[in-house]
Amino acid sequence: MADVERITRQYLTDRGALEPTDKEKLVRRVEEGSVVVLDVRPVEEFEAGHIAGARSVPLPELKRRLKELPRSREIVAYCRGPYCVLAVEAVALLRRKGFRAARLDDGVADWRARGLPVHSRNVPEHPRRRASS
Repeated sequence: MADVERITRQYLTDRGALEPTDKEKLVRRVEEGSVVVLDVRPVEEFEAGHIAGARSVPLPELKRRLKELPRSREIVAYCRGPYCVLAVEAVALLRRKGFRAARLDDGVADWRARGLPVHSRNVPEHPRRRASS
């Protein structure tokens, strides 16, 4: 099992799949509009729950939808979690096309578990704000 994890980590690192380390900072950057977060999972998964502020651009659609993405901002792609390669492929494509792109290691479940903002079926959920009410 350790070998599988090592090989997986090496694959992700070799592909330039670096995780933004400060998730709170990423939330602030999304709120201020300085970064674009792409959810590259299928639309059905996006609708079931996604990181607040994320855009749904499933990986098979990404190449034809590049014109929708701003070149002036960094793009952070995510999928199902640390072992999901959809975001790895998205970042590789974005970088080949000249975008500044990074991969978020977290999936929606990880994000929610940290108490960070998640939306489901167009209903916002923000545990910290709800808890403080």
